[in-house]
Amino acid sequence: MFFLKRNLPTWERAARIIGGAAVGAAVAGGLTTGMVTWVALATAATLVLTAFVGFCPACAMVGRRYLDK
Repeated sequence: MFFLKRNLPTWERAARIIGGAAVGAAVAGGLTTGMVTWVALATAATLVLTAFVGFCPACAMVGRRYLDK
């Protein structure tokens, strides 16, 4: 199975879930229209997915180190 080492601390994972939920709520509330809706949905999904996995590929590319246990 594919294994990703976590590179997001717990506080950032929580912030990503809250941010993703907020963006999703904005879309559900009708605050976006057209293409912005699709970009916002993709952003919300990415935030929540990286929070649950605990690994952010973009953070890894810019040099963020893995978390020590």
